[in-house]
Amino acid sequence: MLTVLANHTFRHLFAAQVIALLGTGLATVALGLLAWQLAGEDAGLVLGTALAIKMIAYVTLAPVAAALAERLPRRAFLVALDLIRAGVVMFLPFVTEVWQIYVLIFFLQAASAGFTPAFQATIPDVLPDEKNYTNALSLLRLAEDLEQLLSPMLAAALLTVVSFPVLFGGTVAGFVGSALLVVTVALPTRTVAEPGHFWASTTKGIRIYLATPRLRGLMVMEMAVAAAGAMIYVNTVVLVQADLGLGAPQVALAFAAFGAGSILAAFLLPRVLERLADRPVMIAGAGLMVAGVAVTPLVPGLSGLMALWAIIGFGFSFTQTPIGCILNRSSREEDRPAVFAAQFALSHAAWLVTYPLAGWLGSAFSMSAAALALAAVGAAALVAVIRLWPKHDPIEVLHDHPDLPADHPHLHDHADVHRHALVIDGLHRRWPSRRA
Repeated sequence: MLTVLANHTFRHLFAAQVIALLGTGLATVALGLLAWQLAGEDAGLVLGTALAIKMIAYVTLAPVAAALAERLPRRAFLVALDLIRAGVVMFLPFVTEVWQIYVLIFFLQAASAGFTPAFQATIPDVLPDEKNYTNALSLLRLAEDLEQLLSPMLAAALLTVVSFPVLFGGTVAGFVGSALLVVTVALPTRTVAEPGHFWASTTKGIRIYLATPRLRGLMVMEMAVAAAGAMIYVNTVVLVQADLGLGAPQVALAFAAFGAGSILAAFLLPRVLERLADRPVMIAGAGLMVAGVAVTPLVPGLSGLMALWAIIGFGFSFTQTPIGCILNRSSREEDRPAVFAAQFALSHAAWLVTYPLAGWLGSAFSMSAAALALAAVGAAALVAVIRLWPKHDPIEVLHDHPDLPADHPHLHDHADVHRHALVIDGLHRRWPSRRA
């Protein structure tokens, strides 16, 4: 896994991601405590609304940002968005009203909606070898998992000597550090996509995504993940501080337990994926998350909650790590940024539903009601995944082209009915029906 760090460009991009993630993790803890300071026991409702605003920015702006990225220098685009994110976070310590949180969160996540898919789509260009790319995905997943563990622990340590608004300063430093590291590398030249109108570029990734069966299944699986994840991100602060009567350091420890479970899964996944296909691994991970949320009302005390959060974190890593490989095999190189942006937007559409649902159910009824309702949503989504994502999902697909003339160049290389690695593109606008 670590051999990919020998690549100078990836090493700097990886370091940029680690620093930015560490800062983002501090902001996650600080934002929860800020919501508690302003809204008390309604903090879950505030966080749910703030995170819903985040999802609105992701869903609506990621495809637009991907279309803009096709027309702008890649490195300058990433650096500018990092600096915008740093500038927005600088205002969070001075917030005195709940509505101010909502405004700043929108601008912060608007920049992230452009940065994250563009960064993800850059990695396979930096590491074109499939084995190296797979190792890079595992390493990036491990970095995210370590952030889930180390950021809350660092936050807990800092909170013993400083007040929580200082944590936002760490976030600013993380984004600035990320920008400086990206500046130091020359990114590969992007493969130029076919010329087209801006609207066609904006919707291209979503059209490819929705026309590919495995990606449709992946999209629905994200609803199961979001249902379970929303319980963690929205209601942990209320479970720990209101239900258990504990303080801010214990909130950080609960988030750290979630990260620890995810780290364990990240270490196991490379060997698991050598033996099993992506589909059963991801379904098992999502099932573990949903089951964990369903038993939340039965767990007493902080230690029990931390153990359960670790189990859910384990399932989370199983569902998220293989996504990059699935997107990579489902798109051409020139379409990859648009497809990554579509994944980013469509998957976060699920979080747009579950974040406010988790906050509202917890505030209006109880944490137990929220957990059971979210588990039911996740279970229904898993049933849909099994139906939508074909169990037999080969890379090479048997198909024909009845719409092409006999002298078309594509048919010069293939028989009328032929098999090759298939993705949705100008010659393959629809997924072929199953053949014997």
